[in-house]
Amino acid sequence: KVPGQDTAARAYSCCFSQGEKLWDALKISAYVFSTGLLMFTALVNSVSWFMQNITLGNFWQTAWLEFYNMMEGDEWTIFLLGAALVPALAFWGFNGILLVADVTGKPTFITRYRIQLGKNDPVDTKKLRQAIYTALGNQFFVSLPMLVPMFHVMQWWGNTFSKELPTFQWFLVELSIFTVVEEILFYYTHRLVHHPVLYKHIHKKHHEWTAPIGVVSIYAHPVEHIVSNTLPVMIGPMIMGSHIASISAWFSLALITTSISHCGYHLPFLPSPEFHDFHHLKFNQCYGVLGVLDYLHGTDRVFRQTKAFERHKVLLGLTPLSESIPEAPKRAE
Repeated sequence: KVPGQDTAARAYSCCFSQGEKLWDALKISAYVFSTGLLMFTALVNSVSWFMQNITLGNFWQTAWLEFYNMMEGDEWTIFLLGAALVPALAFWGFNGILLVADVTGKPTFITRYRIQLGKNDPVDTKKLRQAIYTALGNQFFVSLPMLVPMFHVMQWWGNTFSKELPTFQWFLVELSIFTVVEEILFYYTHRLVHHPVLYKHIHKKHHEWTAPIGVVSIYAHPVEHIVSNTLPVMIGPMIMGSHIASISAWFSLALITTSISHCGYHLPFLPSPEFHDFHHLKFNQCYGVLGVLDYLHGTDRVFRQTKAFERHKVLLGLTPLSESIPEAPKRAE
């Protein structure tokens, strides 16, 4: 036997396995992302065609110019409304509906889709008040001040307040870049705050909710809200020098998406929240957004062996997945 032959063979096997895993992760990512983009493109193009043909003109461009002139080109006001007010309204509008279900248990159309059965039924109002106060505090005293340096960066790019809106095709390119940047930054910063030293002082606050609800998506320590919640979403538009319309749409989409991930309900026709809900349940699984980096790093192995993984898909019917794919009955002691 050649000395070191077994070691070399093991090293080669390990590298080959990692390469295979990376390729599998890239294929999964490409499939999920391309499918989503095709569906999104078809939907928006249909809406755009309808709007343009019914109104006999470029509806969005006209609306933007009217708004721009109404604001008299005041870039700070336009930025504040687009990057702060519109996303905040999207966040609280969506979560307002969920909060009614969380507090009252009605309408049953929503509550019957609860993921962790028997939890938050109804939600603890004391904990809920604390979560709402913290979320509002993070928005006003953390996110809002962070928009000031972002505003100056966007001014430096010189395209953010253009009178001409970006094309829909370019927005899709930007959206794909924003998503990749957020996935990378969120995954690694999220794993960082799970380090025992940081977890105890910072991230533990967020994990007080083992069965999360929508508003808990920004219930976090201010340091975590800066590093893990806000910067991963802001960096993409800052790199791209995006138009304020793109920023507003992206911020709103990011807030609604993270609310869905935390909402505790697997609702029909919406993205599956099973992945992140499992993270709150088990703490050391499913750190990312898309799940690609979790697959690559093996931080979804336990999740993949559960019924939650089988339910991790878009529900296209009205029967709750907790009924069609129930948990296995517990064995008697």
